[in-house]
Amino acid sequence: MDRISDIWGTRNPHSRGTTWPARVDLHLDEGLTEAQVDRWVPSACVLCSNGCGCEIAVKDGRMVGVRGRADDPVNGGRLGPKGLYGSTPWSRSPDRLTRPLIREGGELVECDWDTAMGRIAEVSRRLLRERGPLSHGFYTSGQLFLEEYYTLAVIGKAGIGTPHMDGNTRLCTATAAASLKESFGADGQPGCYDDVEHCDAIFLYGHNMPETQTVLWARVLDRLRGADPPVLVCVDPRRTAVAAEATVHLAPKVGTNLALMNGLVRELFVNGWVDEDWVGEHTVGVETLREIVSPYTPDEVARICEVEPEDVTKAARIFGTSQRVLSTVLQGFYQSHQATASAVAVNNLHLLRGMLGRPGAGILQMNGQPTAQNNRECGADGDLPGFRNWDNEQHIAELARLWNVDPLVIPHWAEPTHALQIFKYAEEGSIGLLWISATNPAVSLPESARIRRILGGDCFVVVQDLFRTETAELADVVLPAAGWGEKTGTFTNADRTVHLSEQAVSPPGEARSDFEIFLGYADAMDFRDADGRPLIGWRTPEHAFEAWREASRGRPCDYSELSYDRLRSSGGLRWGADRLYTDASFPSATDFCETYGHDLLTGATVTEQEHRAQGADGRAFLKGAPYHPAPETPSEEFPLLFTTGRTVHQFHTRTKTGRSRPLNRAAPEAWAELSEADAAKLGIKDGDRVRVESPRSAVEVPARITRVPTGTVFVPFHYGQANELTATVWDPVSKQPAFKTAVCRVTPCNS
Repeated sequence: MDRISDIWGTRNPHSRGTTWPARVDLHLDEGLTEAQVDRWVPSACVLCSNGCGCEIAVKDGRMVGVRGRADDPVNGGRLGPKGLYGSTPWSRSPDRLTRPLIREGGELVECDWDTAMGRIAEVSRRLLRERGPLSHGFYTSGQLFLEEYYTLAVIGKAGIGTPHMDGNTRLCTATAAASLKESFGADGQPGCYDDVEHCDAIFLYGHNMPETQTVLWARVLDRLRGADPPVLVCVDPRRTAVAAEATVHLAPKVGTNLALMNGLVRELFVNGWVDEDWVGEHTVGVETLREIVSPYTPDEVARICEVEPEDVTKAARIFGTSQRVLSTVLQGFYQSHQATASAVAVNNLHLLRGMLGRPGAGILQMNGQPTAQNNRECGADGDLPGFRNWDNEQHIAELARLWNVDPLVIPHWAEPTHALQIFKYAEEGSIGLLWISATNPAVSLPESARIRRILGGDCFVVVQDLFRTETAELADVVLPAAGWGEKTGTFTNADRTVHLSEQAVSPPGEARSDFEIFLGYADAMDFRDADGRPLIGWRTPEHAFEAWREASRGRPCDYSELSYDRLRSSGGLRWGADRLYTDASFPSATDFCETYGHDLLTGATVTEQEHRAQGADGRAFLKGAPYHPAPETPSEEFPLLFTTGRTVHQFHTRTKTGRSRPLNRAAPEAWAELSEADAAKLGIKDGDRVRVESPRSAVEVPARITRVPTGTVFVPFHYGQANELTATVWDPVSKQPAFKTAVCRVTPCNS
């Protein structure tokens, strides 16, 4: 088996309504057999957002491989290339961080934990005393465990009282959350992966599933190769593997997603494909939406998006006449300038057809990272725990009672601060302590040169990670963290399946779990509740999970029926149910919803009074916005569109996958994709080194001549070069950076 080249493995075709056959994938270190493994430890993969159930092979106290779990509902035993080859090699890499580091005389030097945590606590106390809670910012990840997020959320929101908390989930999944809140009243995926087995049609919107979620794509391929396959529609400017399989490939010009989506919604109205009775009973806003989309005729969409009008009507007919449609959405929509409005338009299509809450009729506003869902649920980002409403005083009072603190400590007196604004405050000096956990913003945030200047400036920067990443190299204190397999905790994937990942081996040296690090900080700061008891009342991950169960009880993401014992005996379990909204009742009541909503064009907030006046009270929202061009459009100086994305053999900033020899051999460096026409015009051949330059910076990479649209340049983001060129702009509602919509020029390096 070579899953580097045979990415999706052998096919197991099956027909609609039948169970996806199991197929167990396995990879062990060279020379080892299954019989030689000492023990297998239950877990789930963390190298994409799919959340595939797996077991970790342990030999002589080391992680030596993985195999899929045949009984797991997510993957039926399958694992992708990153999961197989990238899950364990990093754990014994000689460059693991094993002791804390502090900066002395400009250099990072080793120290003990007391010294490192003592320095953090000293700076933290001084800043709180002199400048208050707004002096602290926390930037976390989509790769910690639920128990770690919840502990950090309580520290930040009830111990310190800062609104400056966010995660790199802002870069990958913020629009998923925002779109679900705007349409249904709260976060939470309506559908599940099982819908692949039941649908008549699958629409993938900006979702390069074959490279970002290889196991889910294998699941789709097995339906496509079976009897009565679903019709596949692809919305993506690039000629991806999805496009190659699709009945209709809509390739909108970069930055025009919303115009296309408005055109598809309009087609439902004008062709009578709207379930008027269902819409009248279960939604609000239909007439306003009808008015917003009315100008987007197929010809107008074709003019804006540079697609064929016949393809627009053909795709709309598939959606309008199928009985069971599954829609999945990802970064092609989320990382654009009208991200939330475009993702909401997908929700609109399903609501107009009453196509939710039954097998095969689902929406998956996908996540980009394995535990991003937990960050949103637990409130270590800009959300409040349990999908509570930042603007609802009763929700704040609930948390204050739960944590036994004064409600005024919980920072609900201002909007939560999103990631790019946190770094802006650090740049300006109002944030004096920035704590970064399990992420590498020096590579992943837009305008990388500016981010490096901020991290290397006056702000006191704490980093906890596995390695001396580009970000860690700029920190004042670096804390060695345990990784996956070296600690215990739970996490929830993109279809709400919760897995328990057990500790398989000990972390190296003095490395500690992120949970232990946060507890250590809480102890050092001596955070107390209103009765003088320790604010963090739990000392183990399981006790933290039990605290979280109580925090989520009665909320849309209710974990109160789950426990470590149930997860150990049953494997992956979904919170909620297999599908949400089976009764067409939505969490939109004013006193219950997670947000009062926003204007999708400007991002202006809807007030409580305005929300109450809409009278949703259990009905979903149909919302829309007109299309507007991206902030940057091609010019004489920068004539090409610049867009970024992922590649199948690397994950994020390659902290783990870059240490896997097979994966790194397959994709060792960045490249720039150009169309054949653009390459010929510029005198560039495949493999030539080219200079790609945006208004912010320039990089030099090899060229690849591909089927990327003429006028567009694509660079994968994992390697750092891409974000030297991207701009600091974001969607007005989700605040997700618009990595997909910049401009550039390309020249041969030898010119």
